[in-house]
Amino acid sequence: MIYSTALQDHGLPHDPFKAIVAPRPIGWIGAISGRGEVNLSPYSFFNAVSSRPHIVMFSSEEKKDAVAFIEETGEFTCSLATKALARQMNMTSAPLPRGQSEFGHAGLAMAPSKFIRPPRVAASPAALECKLLSVQQLVDLDGQAIPRWLVLGQVVGIFIDEAYLRDGRFDTAGANPIARCGYADYAEVESLFSITRPPGG
Repeated sequence: MIYSTALQDHGLPHDPFKAIVAPRPIGWIGAISGRGEVNLSPYSFFNAVSSRPHIVMFSSEEKKDAVAFIEETGEFTCSLATKALARQMNMTSAPLPRGQSEFGHAGLAMAPSKFIRPPRVAASPAALECKLLSVQQLVDLDGQAIPRWLVLGQVVGIFIDEAYLRDGRFDTAGANPIARCGYADYAEVESLFSITRPPGG
């Protein structure tokens, strides 16, 4: 089958887009407002986009507190969401009143960052400390602004729980990160396989 995304004439009970673009890493974003209010929220439109320097991005559907807080203070954290923390991660997606901390709502302890103000999730095996590069409102093919915001940040610090280091490498499978799929589905990383790139690749 093939269908028009404008018409959404697929005849399916749900839009399959997110199930096709999957699995997607979860950016568990910690932010702080100019008044010191703390926000923690998961974003599945998240990924790394550069290795030199380290740059990550996430996109927010509607302008939520995380984006507003990051605009105010220019900093954010990204804690690794794992299977052990899946329930708490999901709880932090609740639409709490502005200023009410999702850390407390989900029963999560905060850990201080070293290079920036926003905290990270203390129980997470790894976290990125980021400084804001840009916030961009997205536009569609007609040039119309849509209520979607793209946030780019440069990583200035990386926390790793040393229990997850094996022979100098981060043990991704051991950390058991989760990723977002379509509908209400998630994937988890339990094992890895390796492929050597072609010469010059």
